[in-house]
Amino acid sequence: MLYSFVMVIHIIVSLVLILVILMQAGRGSGLSEMFGANSTQTIFGTSASNFLVKATAVSAVVFIFTCMTLAILSSQRSRSLMESPRAVSTEVEKANEKEPIPPQPK
Repeated sequence: MLYSFVMVIHIIVSLVLILVILMQAGRGSGLSEMFGANSTQTIFGTSASNFLVKATAVSAVVFIFTCMTLAILSSQRSRSLMESPRAVSTEVEKANEKEPIPPQPK
């Protein structure tokens, strides 16, 4: 349950991070300057660059946090069934239940 919740949050944050990064204006000679535009303005106005920088920082921190959480949860989930005490006890019981092979007459 927790693993699925963190995975959904991780996917949403990944998509938000991709969109926020793509919406930011380039720092150098980008495509808009190549075609003669003197100043690049975003669709959200002049204060959008400040918002996009903060949104990038927040989503990057959440992304790293969800990555670490998923790594910890995955390492706990991926233990082998053979290492659990229940599996070992059932193997011992099965070995004890086997009937001995009767000797072959000569």
